[in-house]
Amino acid sequence: MLRRLTLRDFVIVTSLEVDLGAGFTALTGETGAGKSILIDALQLALGSRSDAGVVREGAARADITAEFEPSSVLIARLAPWLEEAGFDAIDDEQPALLLRRVVDAQGKSRAWINGSPATVAQLRELGEHLVDIHGQHAWQSLTRADSVRALVDAQAGVDTAALQAAWSTRREAQRRLDEAKARQASLDSERERLQWQITELDKLNPGADEWPELNAEHQRLAHGQAILDAAQLALNAVSEADDSADSLTSRAIHALEDVAGVEQNLADALEVLRGAQAQLQDAAHSLNAALRHTELDPDRLGELDTRLSTWMGLARRFRKTADELPGTLLAWKAELAELDAAADIDGLAREADKAHAAWLKVAQGVSRQRAKAAPQLAASVTQAMQALGMAGGRFEVALTAQPEPQAYGLESAEFLVAGHAGSTPRPLGKVASGGELSRLALAIAVTTSQQAGLDEQVDTLIFDEIDSGVGGQVADTVGRLMQQLGEGRQVLAVTHLAQVAASAHHHLVVSKALQGKQTTSDIRPVDGDTRVQEVARMLGGSITDTSRAHAQAMLAQAHEAAAKVQAAATPAGKGGKPRKAA
Repeated sequence: MLRRLTLRDFVIVTSLEVDLGAGFTALTGETGAGKSILIDALQLALGSRSDAGVVREGAARADITAEFEPSSVLIARLAPWLEEAGFDAIDDEQPALLLRRVVDAQGKSRAWINGSPATVAQLRELGEHLVDIHGQHAWQSLTRADSVRALVDAQAGVDTAALQAAWSTRREAQRRLDEAKARQASLDSERERLQWQITELDKLNPGADEWPELNAEHQRLAHGQAILDAAQLALNAVSEADDSADSLTSRAIHALEDVAGVEQNLADALEVLRGAQAQLQDAAHSLNAALRHTELDPDRLGELDTRLSTWMGLARRFRKTADELPGTLLAWKAELAELDAAADIDGLAREADKAHAAWLKVAQGVSRQRAKAAPQLAASVTQAMQALGMAGGRFEVALTAQPEPQAYGLESAEFLVAGHAGSTPRPLGKVASGGELSRLALAIAVTTSQQAGLDEQVDTLIFDEIDSGVGGQVADTVGRLMQQLGEGRQVLAVTHLAQVAASAHHHLVVSKALQGKQTTSDIRPVDGDTRVQEVARMLGGSITDTSRAHAQAMLAQAHEAAAKVQAAATPAGKGGKPRKAA
């Protein structure tokens, strides 16, 4: 339970330390005194959103510390979470759980759990196990499908984590399948495009080194006649004609052979001529070879023209250079092979079906739990309504099957209410007044708190003006209900009803005063005569002998009622001790 709440420079509080005990504690005070300051501070310590406005004017930072003394059940439940998050465990040496939040004047905040730095998300997650807060507008959540479903699931003991995990697995498997199908359509289009391109290039079947060879052969055939004419003319000039270069060189050599031995210069000239004759003969040999191997083949030349034209046309169509076509064809064929093996649609479909079946099994189990819990919850709330000024009214929990699978399961949940006997239950937000809604919220809060198992309960329940809009006999009932809750849980209620305050085991009064130029708020416990005076004030504003007598009677009656409850039931207080009214 919440043992101590310490505030420093929070809103209009300079410094405040409040000790809280087990049982039901009422928090009262004049309108505008700041009764909800404690609740706001506690919510901040439990991870609610912060801003610079929570810092007292002129202060550098607001500092809030909440000290909890968890029950043995809660300690066992929190131990794995604390260990996994790296925080100190709760044991004999460290029996308390400390949550601290500091917000500076710029709105930046820091958090600690048992003295170790923590995130706001960790504060919030831990706080869900410690405190359950019902605000004055708690009824508003009763019209939201998610809140209604959460209440039903809590009563049904639904493992929402398992349901969410199964849904996440199903959603991921379906996403992979859908993406593969969508991509498959794109792949089919890409495959068709590649297949067409490959077919076009396969018609050409370009060889790896064919392009330069084709060009060389085409050049030879296109210039065949010119080659023959030039080679024959050159051959004639070199060796075939009567006055060919070879003949003339031979005559010059014969002329010099007889005198070369006499004149050295002539001998040198003779060697040069013999070399020239040898080169001329080599040239003649090459020219004869060229004449023998050069053919005029118009048909082959036509074939080459056609192939070269096709080659160039494909190169232009696919925006490639001519010599890139062989490599492009190989690359396209490799890409096509990859596309053919890109997605196993059948395998992904099997995985999606398997994940859906697993989720459906969990969801059907949840549906059975909800179907069992819904009428039980409806009956309990209906019973509570009879004592809260809604005699003859009826409460129902409608479970409606959804046409499509949802993350939360197979059905939605909605609260229906009939405000009086004989009327047909209709959606809560459409038929109930504001006062009725507040009472329904209280009835549901009391019912769900009483029905929750020990392993599901939080130790502390807080009601922040949830009794707004009620009075008379209904107010007495509200007080008794909260008193009953306080027998097994710590209950803190911010209230303006004297009947509720009189039923509390402990009573705190909030007051506001002007200190210098600043307004400050203070909280103090009251008992004995001071409590009588506060209850009397709540009854009529001004304190008179009549109001005091009425207040004393209310307190005495509440004390007797508490004693009867304690005598009739197994003591639920810590250590088996009954609660004592302050």
